[in-house]
Amino acid sequence: MLKIFIPLVLLIQFYKSWKVVQLGLGVMGFMLSLMCFHDFYMYNMGFMLGMDYLSYIMIYLSIWIMFLVLLASESIKSGDKFNSGFIMVNLMLLMSLMITFSSISYLIFYISFEMSLIPTLILILGWGYQPERIQAGIYMLFYTLTLSLPLLVCLLNIYYSKGSLIMMMSGLEMNSSYMMNIWYMFMVLAFLVKLPMYMFHLWLPKAHVEAPVAGSMVLAGILLKLGGYGLFRVLIMFQLIGVKFMNLWMSVGLMGGLIISLVCLRQVDMKSLIAYSSVVHMGLVLCGLMIYSWWGLMGAVVVMIGHGLCSSGLFSLANMIYERVGSRSLFLSKGLLNFMPSMGMWWFILSVSNMAAPPSLNMVGEISLFISMISWSEMSVIGVMLVSFFSAAYTLYMYSLSQHGLFYNSLYSCCSGKVREYALLMLHWLPLNILILNMKMISSI
Repeated sequence: MLKIFIPLVLLIQFYKSWKVVQLGLGVMGFMLSLMCFHDFYMYNMGFMLGMDYLSYIMIYLSIWIMFLVLLASESIKSGDKFNSGFIMVNLMLLMSLMITFSSISYLIFYISFEMSLIPTLILILGWGYQPERIQAGIYMLFYTLTLSLPLLVCLLNIYYSKGSLIMMMSGLEMNSSYMMNIWYMFMVLAFLVKLPMYMFHLWLPKAHVEAPVAGSMVLAGILLKLGGYGLFRVLIMFQLIGVKFMNLWMSVGLMGGLIISLVCLRQVDMKSLIAYSSVVHMGLVLCGLMIYSWWGLMGAVVVMIGHGLCSSGLFSLANMIYERVGSRSLFLSKGLLNFMPSMGMWWFILSVSNMAAPPSLNMVGEISLFISMISWSEMSVIGVMLVSFFSAAYTLYMYSLSQHGLFYNSLYSCCSGKVREYALLMLHWLPLNILILNMKMISSI
């Protein structure tokens, strides 16, 4: 693992040079892509760190999104808005995420899981847009910390009773005692806030709307995946207890997805709409994880990767509109086909990927999740149908309202798009639609 971490530590020394850091992240992504030929369970082990397939995919996604974040945040560089501090915060965030995804010990996982909260908070507070960003940051901090401290107590309790916090070695007896149920709830709820599950999702739209484009891309692309990844690692210990609570999580995932889909249809803020759509996708991921089937687990991983790329691309598109129009309101940014005709194609491509149309990864993941849910209970067909229909409805609502209609009279001229912006959107779209050609690797998780 040191061959990945040492280049990142060296990159932090060049925090004053934007181009060197960007090139370095691109080279790190290329180096990591050459390591995908391992075919055994855990490799690159040492210093309580190691990688399996899932860790590898998540670390690659983190480096890729961070590379795209610097490409999208050119306005911070050109406006000289503390760009060296911005690079330092992003690299520290990437470091904490890589430690989280590659840790073998639950304790190191917990520490780095919480550590990723601080750079995210600095991003929102330091480079956010409106004064409400302080409230959004505090919302995020307290939602996450309130349910994370019981997780630490549970982990220390496991260490006390089992003598080990190494993943796969600290298994619990699968008796369904009263205390075991409480442990299960506390350990799972900490990750459900990060996911976020319906009812614990109120921090997410606030954080997205107030965050800069970098904060939104990192939140949607990587930080929401921390919840799903944590559930992957924790649910192994609670298999028999998990089966008892399966009905609860399935109901919350499907009903929450349906309710949030209806909420999306009433949004007038672009970023708020994309943020709420993330909650819908993560509700499906929750259903797939809690079923304990191979189809569900595979579908959850694929949807997490697809959503990370697609949602990040949509946030960068919304930021491009915001930089030109000065507003994220769907009432003001109408008729964009007149001003930015070539950008209309990217809006369409990323919108259809968001509603899981072929050939995107979202389609493969959602088909797997639907198979697992219907095999668990045929009644879930109703929830699946409604969520699928309304997710297409709010995506078309966002696309048609922003691209068509009478344009805002105060706009006289508009730059259709720069090469950097087209490169950014292409680098979001290509992996989202090309990875479907190699489903063998993803499905072998």
